Amino acid sequence: MSFTLTDLWVILGCGAVTLLSRVFPFALLKKFQLPAGVIDFLTFVPIAIMTALCCQSLLVVHPGHWATLNLANCLAAIPATLAGILTKSLLAVVVVGIMAMALIRYFQWG
Repeated sequence: MSFTLTDLWVILGCGAVTLLSRVFPFALLKKFQLPAGVIDFLTFVPIAIMTALCCQSLLVVHPGHWATLNLANCLAAIPATLAGILTKSLLAVVVVGIMAMALIRYFQWG
């Protein structure tokens, strides 16, 4: 596989777009004060994103039929959710979730 100048420009362009789209809003918002209603609305964004990601991994889509539960992921989500409620730590949620999934796969429970 060869690496051309076009490939380099595509990679650099994608990097620039990614950098600008992540840095520019923070730099812009640092100079302006957002209304309280907008700030209240934005507090729901992380929860909405996490809910979408979790639902996507907990359900298996069957085109033309109802979605079914992914049993292994549902079983691993229980201790991970409890860890999140008890510790309020993202690191704890990730570690407990990975450990739970490792146990589920080792013992073939899911």
